[in-house]
Amino acid sequence: MTTHTRVEEELHDNAHIDYDRVTIQWQPSVPQLYEEALKYETGSAISSSGALITASGNKTGRSPKDKRLVDEPSSTDDIWWGPVNTKLPEHIFLINRERAVDYLNTRSRIYVFDGYAGWDPKYRIKVRVVAARAYHVLFMRNMLIRPTAEELETYGSPDFTIYNAGAFPANRYTTGMTSTTSVSINFHMREMVILGTEYAGEMKKGIFTVMHYYMPVKHKVLSLHSSANEGSDGDVSIFFGLSGTGKTTLSADPKRFLIGDDEHCWSEDGIFNIEGGCYAKCINLSAEKEPEIFNAIRFGSVLENVVYDEKSREVNYYDGSVTENTRCAYPIEFIPNAKVPCISTQHPKNIILLTCDAYGILPPVSKLSSEQAMYHFISGYTAKIAGTEEGVTEPEATFSACFGQPFLVLHPARYATMLADKMEHHKADAWLVNTGWNRGGYGSGERIKLSHSRAIIDAIHSGELAKAEYENYDVFNLKVPKSVSGVPPEILNPSRVWSSQSEFIDSRRRLAQRFIQNFKSYEDETLEEVIAAGPRI
Repeated sequence: MTTHTRVEEELHDNAHIDYDRVTIQWQPSVPQLYEEALKYETGSAISSSGALITASGNKTGRSPKDKRLVDEPSSTDDIWWGPVNTKLPEHIFLINRERAVDYLNTRSRIYVFDGYAGWDPKYRIKVRVVAARAYHVLFMRNMLIRPTAEELETYGSPDFTIYNAGAFPANRYTTGMTSTTSVSINFHMREMVILGTEYAGEMKKGIFTVMHYYMPVKHKVLSLHSSANEGSDGDVSIFFGLSGTGKTTLSADPKRFLIGDDEHCWSEDGIFNIEGGCYAKCINLSAEKEPEIFNAIRFGSVLENVVYDEKSREVNYYDGSVTENTRCAYPIEFIPNAKVPCISTQHPKNIILLTCDAYGILPPVSKLSSEQAMYHFISGYTAKIAGTEEGVTEPEATFSACFGQPFLVLHPARYATMLADKMEHHKADAWLVNTGWNRGGYGSGERIKLSHSRAIIDAIHSGELAKAEYENYDVFNLKVPKSVSGVPPEILNPSRVWSSQSEFIDSRRRLAQRFIQNFKSYEDETLEEVIAAGPRI
């Protein structure tokens, strides 16, 4: 009679995985996963620098419209239902779960990885990934925290399990399905089921969504879509910012230690990274522009959907013909100045909200009150540049609550209130830093130089800006410093550098209106003093 391992027994008992038919590879090593991917998965190759090149199939990005949260009694009252979180009845989740398990049982082999989410042992959760593709398990091996041999001995059962059957479609005729893709999370069963997408980022952001629920609701710990770093004196800064704002670039400071680049928690004990790795964009990557990321792409890293030379296996990072969303996942230890373990017992001293304002209205830096920090945190503003074939370009205002709306589980005001409480308790300063345009909007003004943005961040960290002299910036009512070392003083107040005052006043009014209109969605659960901290026309 065949004896089965503890993990095999658990998978059989909990999900009816057929352990007599399917080979279950638990905690496979990096070389094993390379071999399996190269042998069995189309589109796999080894790059000239040693990374595993993989292909995610038809889906090369997340599918937010196909994400569902199960509507069940233990969590339904806490969830912010609406455009971000769509309800899924539990019996429909079970149908999809059964479909995923049936698919996994048709495979000759499946891969299982047990890891942690959260570097603080007090709050971390045990996550199990069950997948049909070696690529998916290597990806999550990089993105989760890898247990030591001693930790694995006492690991026990997972707190949360992902069943990834992404190569198999959801049934479009199942109630609640809008396509052949389904990404669903059940907080009661503590499971996530993936069908119809092989994009690995769904697992990373799925666990972030789980932490966005468990941490605030179960532990009163604030979960944040942010990067974080620490100075030599132990002073911690956290950076919020949407894509294109410079969050990764400005938090990767050679003078400071990187705690993490994307997901963090702020507890009563300090700050900790949720992840064990980084998931970096690769489009237009070069050794000159971002040497830390470029050099992290080596044996053990996973490259997604990149174009490479068939003979030399050299990757062309400038080729976006498969997707502009080319990515690399690598362990955080591959970054030279990473702080490992990725945890700080110090509380953040500076909260930096980054925006790329293509309208040229927001100042390069403003000091925020607690109420203003809540307002701009809930707003999560930046502006994207959309080009047309004729070469005419118009900025497009983008608002993403808490700088990570697709991953929120609770109402944004709940996260913002926790942030304001922690800022007040730990006497943290908050800053709004615009890395976008100045002297006019996109097309007429000029982009704020990276060197000036770096000088502003340096002035925040040195304490210079905390002691600076300020003046008020009308309509947005922001406190703007009169001088910052290394930054031309005239650009600090946008009202002084536009060539046309009438155009400036008109653009400022229109941007203020966009803020006011966007914030109406959140006024029902937001304090009056926070609403009043926004722009006034």
